[in-house]
Amino acid sequence: MPRTAQRTSQRRSPRLARTLACAAIAVPALLVAGCSSDSGGDGGGSATSDEGAKEPKAAPVKFKELPDACKTVSKDTVKKATPKTDNASGKRIGSGNTQDSGSCLWSGLDKFDYRQLTVTLKRFDSDTSRGSGDKLAGAFLDQQADAVQSDKANKELKSGSAGGIGDKATSFSYKVDKKDGKKSEEFREHQVFARSANVVVLVDYAGAGFESAKLPSADDLKKNAEKAAEEAVASLK
Repeated sequence: MPRTAQRTSQRRSPRLARTLACAAIAVPALLVAGCSSDSGGDGGGSATSDEGAKEPKAAPVKFKELPDACKTVSKDTVKKATPKTDNASGKRIGSGNTQDSGSCLWSGLDKFDYRQLTVTLKRFDSDTSRGSGDKLAGAFLDQQADAVQSDKANKELKSGSAGGIGDKATSFSYKVDKKDGKKSEEFREHQVFARSANVVVLVDYAGAGFESAKLPSADDLKKNAEKAAEEAVASLK
């Protein structure tokens, strides 16, 4: 491999990993806001009248924990999506807390063809004031989809449903320029946002051709991204 291509991939890979990972696991304000609770009357003589009152209970959720994000996609799929990867087991991003969220990154460089796959999982509990876990997960999925569609940096954006993946899934394909100082590199990306009950699966698959190599085809990216999303949803227990 020419040294220029090797230096380019080494320089760009960590930067791109941070950019995609941070975008994928951003949590909307409504999910980090504290839950308010109604204060019950606690004055003298009220115990008898409130005796029959019951505290509202949050709706039960289907998924109470998440799998390891780095084990949601098979190694065969990883190898097809990120050729010549030097870490088929993936790299965990963030705290690694499998209770509420998790994210994993794979990348590979085959000559001048760079590929990167990121899978992020986000779980939601029900809340008596904000709604069920399924509802909160749906709101989060819609917010992520809106963010992609409203980002003017995404060129030639195409969207559509990704049938058969979870309860609801949306797929996006576009081109975007990733800047590194004064230089920029054009990437093609495909994202799949899927919800299964109270869990959202976010898949971001990107590719570039360094040293004037061609961008990967949109169809190839879509095929690999949706395959990863299917496996990630299937891993939820």
